[in-house]
Amino acid sequence: MLYGSSTDSRWHECGHRTAFKTQWMNDAVYQIACFMIMREPEIWRWSHTRHHTDTIIVGRDPEIISPRPPDVLSLLLNVFALKNTVIFFRKLSLHASGRLTDEEMTFVPESERPKVYFVARVYLAIFALVIIACFAFRSILPAMYIGLPTLYGGWLALYFGVTQHLGLAEDVLDHRLNSRTVYMNPIFRFLYWNMNYHVEHHIFPTVPYHALPKLHEAIKADCPPPYPSTIAAYREIIPAILRQLEDPTYFVRRELPPSARSAPPRNAMAAQA
Repeated sequence: MLYGSSTDSRWHECGHRTAFKTQWMNDAVYQIACFMIMREPEIWRWSHTRHHTDTIIVGRDPEIISPRPPDVLSLLLNVFALKNTVIFFRKLSLHASGRLTDEEMTFVPESERPKVYFVARVYLAIFALVIIACFAFRSILPAMYIGLPTLYGGWLALYFGVTQHLGLAEDVLDHRLNSRTVYMNPIFRFLYWNMNYHVEHHIFPTVPYHALPKLHEAIKADCPPPYPSTIAAYREIIPAILRQLEDPTYFVRRELPPSARSAPPRNAMAAQA
């Protein structure tokens, strides 16, 4: 689980280059975490940039976890990262051949595409060596060190990730309406690197993870009330998914407090955090 799930938050923060003050440390951990969680570094760096630019904007955001009506089967398969792994290797093979998908061509700059192709070939070579090692040693153990933990250890990343946006408004520009902040216990917060403060992260994506609790306190008067736990969030998410199967137009409407400003005072609150 530490291999397949907590690397998600390390990938995320180091991708934002906010985990360390030293940029090469962010980039080094980002590369390692990407490999561990089976995400191509250059593809996901630009994909995540688009996600923050057009959060839950249908047709623009490439990281919408499930469209409407929800693809429940895919969500269930990804408890063990089964669908994501198939997609990963399919795209890895495409990139290794020097091509991108049509969607990827809209957000990966042309100057960065040679890096995509090079890394894809390196990844394929490493996984090929792992398979060869399994046959050479007549053991699955090499794959249990590299690759398989992402499948059977990735369930917690999905458990956390579903709480971020699923069931909320699409095609709105106010992150307070399309993102959730969920209170979590200290162990979850460590594993998730405070990404449970997701409204705050989307409003101020350059604030480091360790400052998000302080940022939360600074702007919470202008935001919808946070969910008291992940269980409380799922009590809203699961019925919303089931209802969207029948009515794809349905979504959970987050209400801003009456005293909320039309938009958080970005500069002042970021400085406090």
